[in-house]
Amino acid sequence: MSENPQVRPLADLPVGTKATIVKILPRSRGQKKFADIGIVPGTELLIEAHAPFGGLIRVRVMDTSMALHRDDVADIVAQEVVHA
Repeated sequence: MSENPQVRPLADLPVGTKATIVKILPRSRGQKKFADIGIVPGTELLIEAHAPFGGLIRVRVMDTSMALHRDDVADIVAQEVVHA
């Protein structure tokens, strides 16, 4: 892993990755929905699973596991958390 992790869409992160949300793009149709469930810049989450055929992504935010549609999380930009 590099010392300076790449910032990329949440939908592109592999299973098992811990990441911190950097921003939610303004074109996102779910900005308020994301805020209501704790997905805001600065939140750390874990990518738990990708559904077959690319439909849903399961993430864990704090102690809650939730499934989000891949099209929605494509507008969430995150940075992989690197633990030394």
